[in-house]
Amino acid sequence: MLKFPDGISIVGTGSYVPDKIVSNFDLEKMVDTTDEWITTRTGIQERRIAQASEAASDLALKAGSIALKQAGIAAKEVDLLIVATQSPDYQLPSTAAVIQPKLGLKNAVCFDISAACSGAIYALIMAESLMKTCNYNTAMIIGTDVLSKSVDWSDRSTCVLFGDGAGAIVLKMNIKGRNLISFDWGSDGSGVDFLKIPAGGSRNPILASNIDQNQQYLKMDGKKVYKHATDMMYHSVLRALNQAQLKKNNIDLLIPHQANIRILKTVAKKLSLPQDKIMINLDKYGNTAAASIPIALDEAIVQGKIQSGDIVVLTAFGAGLTWGSIILCW
Repeated sequence: MLKFPDGISIVGTGSYVPDKIVSNFDLEKMVDTTDEWITTRTGIQERRIAQASEAASDLALKAGSIALKQAGIAAKEVDLLIVATQSPDYQLPSTAAVIQPKLGLKNAVCFDISAACSGAIYALIMAESLMKTCNYNTAMIIGTDVLSKSVDWSDRSTCVLFGDGAGAIVLKMNIKGRNLISFDWGSDGSGVDFLKIPAGGSRNPILASNIDQNQQYLKMDGKKVYKHATDMMYHSVLRALNQAQLKKNNIDLLIPHQANIRILKTVAKKLSLPQDKIMINLDKYGNTAAASIPIALDEAIVQGKIQSGDIVVLTAFGAGLTWGSIILCW
């Protein structure tokens, strides 16, 4: 068994997805598409969709509560809360501020980050750094997104891809096992136009004129996203492995951002990994954006896919463009 020094450890996880299921057959009745077309090209069979009254914080609260209980930690012990989301409750204040009192995290510094689908990776890396530099003993990161409210349900190129959900991870200092041992992250702003919501910010506020053009909805250049995503995640994993002085064949489980089955299979092939070493749940949930990695990690733990001493790799890419990978020694 590989051995690494104790450091920042994952001591609890939790996830939550809404009750409402929208299947590919449901989408056949809404847009010009078929179950066969969606499944073949994306690997998605159904997705969970939030109710009109549900916001990102509502999903996050449920995932966070489960994670705290699973970790056996009182809310008052949490020193830091980072929420990764690209569908916040409000432009102002942060979604973390909405969550903090409802979860009872009265002693936690809290803020949001926006790194799109790489958000949970970014949040984990930031939490580790802040725990070490600020002497925080306990931290929580939550990835939560309700992109169903930012999708044009008449656009078959995007509405088939996304679902809603939240996942939470609790971290503690100097606990044996489940350690974060290395990471890689990066950004390339030259790709900002590949995946974006054109209206809603200070550059282009939502007005009647751009609503008529559906600019409040997510737009994506699928071919460019695919090309960059496969390259980003593969090379990011290699860099993170190299920092940990590990090789591709040391990987026991890869937990990639659940975006598209073709992307996942391409990255796995480049890493020479068989399918049984890849965590895949996008068939049930679709792309849950910043929630994707923590939901998949939580499910992998619950399903017994991770054993003590395993090398687990988290990797993601997102709009921006952003990417990141984390190596865990379980």
